[in-house]
Amino acid sequence: MTAWPIALDRLAYGGDYNPEQWPETTWREDVRLMREAGVNLVSVGVFSWALLEPEPGRFDFGWLDRVLDLLHEGGVRVDLATATASPPPWFSRAHPDSLPVTFDGRTLWPGGRQAYCPSSPAYRAAAARLVEQLATRYAGHPALAMWHANNEYGCHVARCYCDVSAAAFRDWLRRRHRDLDALNEAWGTAFWSQHYSRWDEINPPRQAPNFINPTQQLDFARFSSDELLACFRAEREILRRLTPDVPVTTNFMTPAFKPLDYFRWAPEQDVISTDHYLRPAEGDPNLDLALSGDLTRGLAGGAPWLLMEHSTSAVNWQERNLAKRPGQMRRNSLAHVARGSDGALFFQWRASRRGAEKFHSGMVPHAGEDSRMWREVVALGRDLERLAPVRGSRVVAEVAMLWDYESWWAVELDSHPSADVTYLDRVRAFHAALWRAGVTVDVVHPEHEWSGYQLVLVPSLYLVSDATAEALERYVRMGGHAVVSYFSGIVDPDDAIRLGGYPGAFRELLGVRVEEFRPLAAGETVELDDGSVASVWTEDLRLDGARAVMSHLDGRPAVTRHEYGDGVAWYAATRLDPAPLLERVCAEAGVEPVLPGLPAGVEAVRRRGADGDFVFVLNHTAGAVAVPGEDLLGGDGTVPAGGVAVMRG
Repeated sequence: MTAWPIALDRLAYGGDYNPEQWPETTWREDVRLMREAGVNLVSVGVFSWALLEPEPGRFDFGWLDRVLDLLHEGGVRVDLATATASPPPWFSRAHPDSLPVTFDGRTLWPGGRQAYCPSSPAYRAAAARLVEQLATRYAGHPALAMWHANNEYGCHVARCYCDVSAAAFRDWLRRRHRDLDALNEAWGTAFWSQHYSRWDEINPPRQAPNFINPTQQLDFARFSSDELLACFRAEREILRRLTPDVPVTTNFMTPAFKPLDYFRWAPEQDVISTDHYLRPAEGDPNLDLALSGDLTRGLAGGAPWLLMEHSTSAVNWQERNLAKRPGQMRRNSLAHVARGSDGALFFQWRASRRGAEKFHSGMVPHAGEDSRMWREVVALGRDLERLAPVRGSRVVAEVAMLWDYESWWAVELDSHPSADVTYLDRVRAFHAALWRAGVTVDVVHPEHEWSGYQLVLVPSLYLVSDATAEALERYVRMGGHAVVSYFSGIVDPDDAIRLGGYPGAFRELLGVRVEEFRPLAAGETVELDDGSVASVWTEDLRLDGARAVMSHLDGRPAVTRHEYGDGVAWYAATRLDPAPLLERVCAEAGVEPVLPGLPAGVEAVRRRGADGDFVFVLNHTAGAVAVPGEDLLGGDGTVPAGGVAVMRG
């Protein structure tokens, strides 16, 4: 199987192209502009089902034939979408039982996009028929470089609670638990008179009078991710049968998309691709961008991946859609390349004139060619051409951070000690501290091989398997260094408490025993003996081999260090700024910045390949910074404010 878009011999550049929104007189102009900008890959047909199949079983491919022929003539390759992300109006009218239903029983109607139940047999059959037609028609087309199945699975309907989904959920539960006795044990149905005697008594975790069984909620999250994955697999198998040499992908949404277990999805992809959009209202967007790249690289097993979508400037779907400043698009795009993407694609090529996304920026803005945006688009294309030697290289990292979607789902279930304990809080805090320190982090699944890392971070791993707990113990015993945050190791994969004292699975490794959680009230803070301030969470923690390195003023340990075998395990039993702790841990573990001595706000990431090392230096500050070496982007050894350099060596 080809592992990259066919015949793409340099970094990918382009984006979503929606010619069906424009008159054909515009199409040739589009191809001319693509050539001027250096575009070599575009996604076509993402939301075109209603035009490709205007009536049930009647297909119209004439317009798409002409588009693909024009793109091929212009030297632009195509990531051809299967168009199954939004069924056409005729489908929903003919199959009203395919419409999704919410947790509280409301039907979601057509008029936006993704109005389908992932378990619907009618939807799956119609999608398969369309994919069969597309693959049959365009197998062998010289423009075809890759298949783009559906689009952003689960973005708007990640979980459906209809009766069709209920029946599918029961089938999934039979496969997972095999019999009702096992299910009742896993779900703890002796509690609150929930014991099941028949499979058809079980429903999705719909609106209920009180807290819903937590393991039922967890299993439904697993089921819902798997149902959408089944939709993807069905399309992929058709595509592989008819076009076995053409890679297949679907675009993930990292890092903050919670409903899908992308670590289960990743092995099913030929190319890992993702979408990322800045959210300035949620904090420093550079931190989120870096976390997205590091997670996507982890999903790719360290191999290069593809940035399928980001924006040239403002989006349309936030409360306040901020435009990017001059030079920011270039810096954002190359930051993704720095962290492992072998290209930079946008949504979208030409900014739409109509529809809900008409104020979403595009490579060709409403202002046209005579605009700063267009000039930056052309300049970025030249940069990506210069970076051709980077293609295929891999990011170098000495630190791993464990990321588990099931633990994310479980830690944020209801009826927990504190609603302020959320998954991404400690994940982002740990990652941001090392980003600011100039240290690159691989974000990996708990079942990843860790022996090559000098430090492993374990934030918010509330749900953990015996195998993962044993692997972390083995890693530290053999000389590794690990940092574990509070509320980790608490439950097994069925969300059952690990008895004997918290932190359960990690108690021996950390050399501590917690008798009781003591979460703090909203807004409450406590002071530690080094003068730092903690919030949200504290514990009645007893040392059992570890020693305290930071304590509460009442003497309770807050941060501990435990020598275990040949390594060291640290435990942060309260919510505090992790930067000072991680600085100390990195020094002990021998972890160093990519380029020591860079000013705060200057990011450096190293990629290594057959042609040597490439160090990306991204200057997020208002001042210039000097860096040694040859700059592939033509710089003179000084990275200006807001600028980027890519140095050899």
